[in-house]
Amino acid sequence: MFFQKKNVALTIDRSRLPKHIAIIMDGNGRWAAKRALPRKAGHKAGAEALERLITDAKEIGIEHITVYAFSTENWKRSDEEVSAIMDLLRHYLKNSFQRLLKDNVKLQVIGDIARLDADIQQQIRESEEESKEKDGMTVHIALNYGGRDELCRSIQKIAEHVANGRLSPEGITEETVEAFLDTAGVPDPELLIRTSGEERISNFLLWQIAYSEFYFTDVLWPDFGKYDLEKAIYYYQNRERRFGGRQK
Repeated sequence: MFFQKKNVALTIDRSRLPKHIAIIMDGNGRWAAKRALPRKAGHKAGAEALERLITDAKEIGIEHITVYAFSTENWKRSDEEVSAIMDLLRHYLKNSFQRLLKDNVKLQVIGDIARLDADIQQQIRESEEESKEKDGMTVHIALNYGGRDELCRSIQKIAEHVANGRLSPEGITEETVEAFLDTAGVPDPELLIRTSGEERISNFLLWQIAYSEFYFTDVLWPDFGKYDLEKAIYYYQNRERRFGGRQK
C-alpha cells in the first residue's frame, strides 16, 4: 500500500501486517477542552473515532484490535463523566456495533463486567453471542479492565485448580497462565498505540505486551484517523523484532 500526506510518502507491506494491534485511546477530554466543550462531547467524538478506526483497520487487513475503553481506575472519575461513558457504551452496543456486525466483525469484551449495570452486561452477552460466528476482524473491548486485576483473577482460578488437585504447582507454565487470562486463545498484540502524547501503559495488557512494539503519538484520540494508523503500522514494520535474541 502506498499513500502520501503532508509531503510524507510511506509504503506499508501488507504481507507483514501486525495481526493484533492494542490501542490506549487517550485525549478525549483534552480534545473537548480545546473546543470549550463538555468532556462528554469528547467521549462521543472518541466513540465515533473508534467506529471509523475499526472500519479502517479491517480494510487494511488487521485481524485483531483491542481498545482500552474503561479501566478499573476510571471509576475514580466524576459520577457525571462515568454516567456519560456508560450511556455511550449502551449506544455503541445498540447502534454502532450493529452496523459493524453487517461487515463481519466479531466482538469480545475483556475485563470484569460484573460491576457494570445489568442492562449493559446483557447487551454485551447478546452482542458477543450475535457475532460469535463472524470470521472477519475481531474487536476486543476492555471494560472495567486492569492488567493487575486480570492477573489476580487468573491466579485465583489457577489456585482453585491446584486446590482441587486438577493442577500441580510444578505444572504451572506460561501457557497455563495464558489459558486463564481474559485474552485466552488470542495472539498477543505486536503493536501498542497510545494517543495524546502520554508515554505509559496505564495497567493495560501487562502480560500480553511483553514483546509489543510501542508507538506514541501526540494526536488526540478523536482526531486519530486512517493515516495515523498507517503511520503506526509503518513504524512497526521498520522495527527490528528480536524477542531477546539477535539476528545473525
